[in-house]
Amino acid sequence: MDCTVSLSKKKISEITSQSIAYFLPEKFTAKDVKSLVKECGVDVATYLQDVKFTGAKGSLTVLPVLDGKHFTHLVFAGLGKKEAKKLCFETMRRAVGSAVKFAQSKKLETITLCLPESSLFDVASEEFIQQMYVIASVAGYKYDKFLPKTDNKEQKLAISLCLAEKDQKAGTKGQKLGSVIAESVNRTRYWIDTPPSQLTPTDLADHAKKLAKEHGLTCTVFDEKKIKELGMGGLAGVAAGSSQDAKFVILEYKAKKAKAATLGFVGKGITFDSGGLSLKPAQYMETMKEDMSGAASVINSLVAVAQLKPDVNVVGLVALTENMPGCSATKPGDILTFYNGKTAEVLNTDAEGRLVLADALAYAVKNYKLDCVIDVATLTGACLYAVGPFYTALLSDNDQLAGKVESSASRSGDYVWRLPFNDDFKAAVKSHIADIKNIGSPAIGAGTITAACFLREFTDDTPWVHLDIASTAFNVPNVSYFGKGASGSSVRLLIDLAINWKK
Repeated sequence: MDCTVSLSKKKISEITSQSIAYFLPEKFTAKDVKSLVKECGVDVATYLQDVKFTGAKGSLTVLPVLDGKHFTHLVFAGLGKKEAKKLCFETMRRAVGSAVKFAQSKKLETITLCLPESSLFDVASEEFIQQMYVIASVAGYKYDKFLPKTDNKEQKLAISLCLAEKDQKAGTKGQKLGSVIAESVNRTRYWIDTPPSQLTPTDLADHAKKLAKEHGLTCTVFDEKKIKELGMGGLAGVAAGSSQDAKFVILEYKAKKAKAATLGFVGKGITFDSGGLSLKPAQYMETMKEDMSGAASVINSLVAVAQLKPDVNVVGLVALTENMPGCSATKPGDILTFYNGKTAEVLNTDAEGRLVLADALAYAVKNYKLDCVIDVATLTGACLYAVGPFYTALLSDNDQLAGKVESSASRSGDYVWRLPFNDDFKAAVKSHIADIKNIGSPAIGAGTITAACFLREFTDDTPWVHLDIASTAFNVPNVSYFGKGASGSSVRLLIDLAINWKK
């Protein structure tokens, strides 16, 4: 599963990695590679000219070094053009991802990334180091649990980050922050990539309890009996068709600061989604182990928060169940009653995520004095068509909170795109026999927006943001630091929001 990432202050001539990666902008000059030529004794400038490497965004070239003292490959990754005299930070992230993926493809055991100065990206040293550590770790992740042991061994990779001299003072702090975030992102991915038979609602609740104990979080777990006693009809209704008991998990981080703000994170945790009686076609069921991505993100964000100790209280609530077509499954046409007393007509059992989130949101806003509540869910297939695979859909009727989330998204690289959300869409989820219905009106369409309208019925007056990660949680294409499988979408964003809430 894991690579290792460490910091280095070595000169290039002292590096013992099998590969060294160097990052160059467009219009670089011989002066930019002069030190490299001197340190490694290779005519880099001539080679780059011969292969027409210009430093273009997304470009990568590799120089095999037959007479290298310590290394066998020099990797050059392009950083593109400067805009307003600064380079694009996301391009840097992807350049790091490309270099790491190259090392993996060659089954190398070691690679050193010679990072440029953080000032080139208008990013503080600590933030730069933190993010480079995270991206290197994310790029080095591979779900290999079921591969032959020989393959596992070959795919292990030690990544060293060689910092520019001006950034070295911030190295220790940046590394500490980066290692915590990276661990949470990759643990999230590991859970999502795990086969659903090996990660049931009970398994996931047990993982949450164990991590809470390790990191000083308060953890409460409701079993299915308690869920029904509390009147969580949405969660109980979705769980009715499964042989696995539903769980409702609450994690609490308490800041030392008096009168601190309290953030609520709510996650959808469908550990496998067959669609219920509204059964999915086989090809759409293949990746439905990912339907607990929101819950995994929330749990692991809380674990990171507990280690980083920001001056805000954070409560994480996750609703865990399978959605299966068992003999007792909820049927199309059934009406469910939720924790807050509202009712919903179930017209499609494959629109189950909003049913479990409804109870979680209602419980959160009633039992905690929250300054905001943010739900995270692989909620709608429509999301991919609305925003594509590179953005999470953000929906909210609170501009101030949406702005905070957008800032965290931009800063962390966990990008969002805000969709329209107003009263015009609410009519789509009105029912003539219940308060609401669980699918929208074909006349209005906009499935991602109308799903959010359903959720808004359960948040009262609490400032609220909905993050639909159905587009970004799994199999994100063309982003070099991700591979096949889970991405850990929203973990970086939620952690950033917590640690920067007051800034």
